[in-house]
Amino acid sequence: MKESFNKSELKNYLMIMVGITILAIGINVYYSPQHLVTGGISGLAIILDYVFRIPLWLTNVIVNIPLFIVGIKIKGMDFAKKSIFGAAFVSVALWYTSFIPPVQSDLLISSVFGGLFVGAGVGLVLRSSASTGGTDLLAIIIKHYLKKIPINQIMMCIDGMIIVVGLFVFGVEKAMYALISIFIVSKVVNTLVEGVNYSKEVHIISEKSGEIAQELMKHLNRGITSINGKGVYTGKSKDILYIVCSTEELIELQRIVKEVDTEAFIIINDVREVVGRGFTQPQYDGYKEEK
Repeated sequence: MKESFNKSELKNYLMIMVGITILAIGINVYYSPQHLVTGGISGLAIILDYVFRIPLWLTNVIVNIPLFIVGIKIKGMDFAKKSIFGAAFVSVALWYTSFIPPVQSDLLISSVFGGLFVGAGVGLVLRSSASTGGTDLLAIIIKHYLKKIPINQIMMCIDGMIIVVGLFVFGVEKAMYALISIFIVSKVVNTLVEGVNYSKEVHIISEKSGEIAQELMKHLNRGITSINGKGVYTGKSKDILYIVCSTEELIELQRIVKEVDTEAFIIINDVREVVGRGFTQPQYDGYKEEK
């Protein structure tokens, strides 16, 4: 058990290191040379590097040390353990990736590829249940004292102030490209953290639910749940079919349902991720067509 735990922890820390390295490449190769300020400690570091020639990694150290002292006092060492490692390794990664030649490209390319690298890096770190410190930790500290304010609003205010400072230092044009990059970062992070297995959940209400279920299992090879329902207006009991399918299977599902019952009522919702048999495991194969 202990060996398994150690392997799991090692895997987590390796993922944190890989994620932070990717993040640092995005900052040093794309953001910093073009002065793209997207918020966070990295944005503050880019401003200070431009104005006072303070290296990015040094700003990260200077800002995070007092934040972690307060964070440990408020939340305890267990809370801060992985984040301390993450924040410390950010400084190391910003130092050794600073030797990579910056990409001399236009602002659009830098904002797009910088967003892809930073988003991928942050996403990997978050999947490891860690953070890189900085404004995330500052927001947690502020939240401890201002309990009524949602933490996402606190983070938005902090990052917003840094972006506004960047706007005054580097100009409106670079601020606009920074916003493009922020959008890309958010999409990449959401994809890595929440998953890419976009699916559809479908509720089917029909007088011919049994026949529809048989046809769907035969052609889509998906498991189906039957839920007992009752129409409030008619007072009639009927089975509601519940099925989760891929986006590609949705058109076929609708065709099958309408072939069996043109009056069927179909409700379709988006599903971010599905974990289980038929999606992240082998598909349902319980249905056997009789010979």
